[in-house]
Amino acid sequence: MTRRLLGLGAFALAAAALATLPAAAQTLDKIKQRGVIVVGSKADYKPFGFRDPSGKIVGFEPDMAADVAKKLGVKLELEAVVSSNRMQFLQQGKIDLMIATMNDKPDRRQVVGIIEPLYYASGVNVLAAKKAGLKTWEQLKGKKVCGIQGAWYNKPVAEKYGADFISFKGQAEVETALLQGNCIGWVYDDTAFAERLADAKWKDYEMSLPTIMEEPWGLAVRLEEREGPWGKFMSDMIKEWHRTGRLIELEKKWKIPASAYLKKMHEEAKKAKS
Repeated sequence: MTRRLLGLGAFALAAAALATLPAAAQTLDKIKQRGVIVVGSKADYKPFGFRDPSGKIVGFEPDMAADVAKKLGVKLELEAVVSSNRMQFLQQGKIDLMIATMNDKPDRRQVVGIIEPLYYASGVNVLAAKKAGLKTWEQLKGKKVCGIQGAWYNKPVAEKYGADFISFKGQAEVETALLQGNCIGWVYDDTAFAERLADAKWKDYEMSLPTIMEEPWGLAVRLEEREGPWGKFMSDMIKEWHRTGRLIELEKKWKIPASAYLKKMHEEAKKAKS
């Protein structure tokens, strides 16, 4: 009897294991059967993902998502995400793929399946009034600077350069504080400042410091799918984007300053293919 129970237990475990495998393996099939791929994208991070006057989500990353949909021969549905929910949406199955300005971090690799190669990179810089005359990061010592709550670089910038952070929940609040002179500058991703500096509203501001703490961005699938067919499909897609220079084209389309990271990845991908 004991041997029989053990046998039944082993069978049940094996059956359970087999039942979980197709979920990850069939993502591509599910997307094709549905005829739609749902991609999580930022809707408040111009020009990487934002809403146009009609309310449609557009930008650098939505264009990447459109490329994926075209490759699969399905329709694209974009789901607006923010930093606080993008990984949860992926875990919960609300989205099939996440392309949402996410830095590649070890702790995040424990939660979602970040796909290699990585597709972009950003660093940390300061948007400050020209009259502040910032030339070095050391000039931030003892000065009030604006930031976003929870940004991973707030603490190291404060510790290394002595900046006194005033943190806000969102970008709109930071902009208001900066324009009202409540801080000497805004410490944030350098990619977020490119669009603002092209706007006449910010003509009296500049990004004059060298970018620091450059970190690559990774798109993601569910953690269990990283090594499966869906993860491999997206890895091949990213390699092709780098090889063909497609991401450099999108950078130009959205008037984003040329990225040294994309240039390097393009050259490496071309060499790997030859």
